[in-house]
Amino acid sequence: MNFHNILINWYLQNERDLPWRKTTNPYLIWLSEIMLQQTRVAQGMPYFFSFTKEFPTVFDLANADEEQVLKLWQGLGYYSRARNLHKTAQYVANELNGVFPPSYKELLKLKGVGEYTAAAIASFSYNEAVPVVDGNVFRLLSRYFDIESDITSPAAKKEFTELARELMPKDNPAIFNQAIMEFGALQCVPKSPNCTICVFNDSCLALQKKKVDVLPVKSKKTKVTNRFFNYLILEDILGNTLIQKRTAKGIWHNLYEFPLLETQEIADFDFVSKAVQNEVFSAYTIIGIEECSHATIIHKLSHQHLHIQFWKIKIEEIIEKGVDANNLKTFPFPIVIYNFIEKQEINC
Repeated sequence: MNFHNILINWYLQNERDLPWRKTTNPYLIWLSEIMLQQTRVAQGMPYFFSFTKEFPTVFDLANADEEQVLKLWQGLGYYSRARNLHKTAQYVANELNGVFPPSYKELLKLKGVGEYTAAAIASFSYNEAVPVVDGNVFRLLSRYFDIESDITSPAAKKEFTELARELMPKDNPAIFNQAIMEFGALQCVPKSPNCTICVFNDSCLALQKKKVDVLPVKSKKTKVTNRFFNYLILEDILGNTLIQKRTAKGIWHNLYEFPLLETQEIADFDFVSKAVQNEVFSAYTIIGIEECSHATIIHKLSHQHLHIQFWKIKIEEIIEKGVDANNLKTFPFPIVIYNFIEKQEINC
């Protein structure tokens, strides 16, 4: 029995019951694929249900306000995905009359749609014979065929794509693509896979050569930058506070935050107090400054570790366009700030 038959038979017995597998609607498949980029299925599932309930068609998503989209996306991370999702929905709705491009090459032209996502939509919606190659596929193929190519290199991406194309049955590419991704997600997992129950354990070269733990080869390491954020929570005599929108390029674009004092290291009370009174809020009469948490929160992003402290600053004046506690939660925040608000630590 050849590779794809073994794989597909395994899939038919082990596939997870996922909502986007019950449709060929390109809108729903596109939505799920964008959400699952760098996101686990368990984490992405509730968001998929929320989005499809709020925006059942691409027209509904296109007509939404960006802040509404970002608010619904809150906590899923990599917020550029949400912004691109919204822009692409507008393009498909307004320029393509709500019809998604029916081919891999045309799908690639959509904002936020790369080779993997385009291949997934093309095969799952239109049964086009184009292979999907993600981390799960790299891992399975590198182990099964003992391929030591560095998967971060463009040459390796091409090599694995061509190999997957050769293995794919041209009459049923959709189920093959689902199967190969599912196998990597459930069976050929990154760490300590249970090879004793694997359907490929009599033919996997990595298992035979005791190389399962070293494949795939990934030499490129992410350089992590440490940043130190001090969020300044202004509170006036009405209990209102001040927030701002992050409009600069970089993390959390178009999300909201409290006024930010970024420092070179973890700041102490004296430093923050002087900065607040002499620079940041010099126009206000400050009657109290208090640190809101006993320990610095470390929020880890893919390339940055954010060391976050929250400070409450009470003032005598009324904040112009101040936001009250009820309205505060309606704005889209980075999840680390939203969680802080939810726990009512804003009250210190």
